[in-house]
Amino acid sequence: MTGGLHHVELWVPDVAGAAGPWGWLLGELGWVEFQEWPAGRSWRHDGVYLVLEQSPALSGPVHDRTAPGLNHLAFTVPDTAEVDRLWAAAPGHGWTHLFADRYPHAGGPDNYAAHLSDPWGYEAELTTP
Repeated sequence: MTGGLHHVELWVPDVAGAAGPWGWLLGELGWVEFQEWPAGRSWRHDGVYLVLEQSPALSGPVHDRTAPGLNHLAFTVPDTAEVDRLWAAAPGHGWTHLFADRYPHAGGPDNYAAHLSDPWGYEAELTTP
């Protein structure tokens, strides 16, 4: 297949720390652990993989989702009940709620989604199809 997404690589300042929140979330979404090495971890889902890597070439200690570059990763969940379940459980796994005052319609009245941030500023959106 030409043009399909192959992988996404997030450079994180603490791969062991980031693997906690991301590992929980990806596992809940059906991703499977794929690879592990001293400076990185990856998970795979439907032929696409997501990498967390602690590169020595990092230019700073946190991600700024409002700066040019990656704003967030959005994942599809089957229904609103699953969005609600993950929203409720996420803080216990290292995630912070974003836009809590507008949950679950921060993206507008026709969008049902949870917006979460990890301790390093990376955002994950969980949305219904």
